[in-house]
Amino acid sequence: MKLILVRHGATEWSANGRHTGSTDLALTTHGVEQAANSAAKVTMMLGGSFTTSWSSPLLRARTTAEIVLGGRPFTIDGRLREFDYGDYEGLTTAQIREHAPEWTVWDGCPGGETVADVSARADAFLADAHLSPASVGIVFAHGHLLRILGARAIGQPGEFGRQLGLDTASISIIEDLRDGAAITLWNDTSHRS
Repeated sequence: MKLILVRHGATEWSANGRHTGSTDLALTTHGVEQAANSAAKVTMMLGGSFTTSWSSPLLRARTTAEIVLGGRPFTIDGRLREFDYGDYEGLTTAQIREHAPEWTVWDGCPGGETVADVSARADAFLADAHLSPASVGIVFAHGHLLRILGARAIGQPGEFGRQLGLDTASISIIEDLRDGAAITLWNDTSHRS
């Protein structure tokens, strides 16, 4: 099994460091360019061959999937939506820390989700993905969700995602090796403009 993780291209809020969970933003012009560059990289990596693909229902991920896949079909899966930032939606970390000086997203969000909540969604998705050993799947989603999904895919707690930075339009790969699932590529942005 090979699972390719593609984070969506840049949005106005991601460029400004604002936490973007459920707010359904479009890609910026730069984000569209990033997604197009991701398409070239994914095509080169796969030779155009993959088994299945999924996307978050949010516009920024769906648009990235449409661009990268060149119109080929993909499945929308609500479990791939971004971390629900609750009361912190649309705020920067600096703004949040004016009221909660020690806060990180890994502590959870008032009125939103915890890492355990997102880990449960990631686990459910991974259990249902049903990839055979020879399968290749592509996931189009969001920064914090993919960091947690990556951690869970290799058998680590969701909090391990704290150590897995992820930039917009990055590509990461998780593969089953002889000893189990492993990250074989993480946060590749060599294709971005």
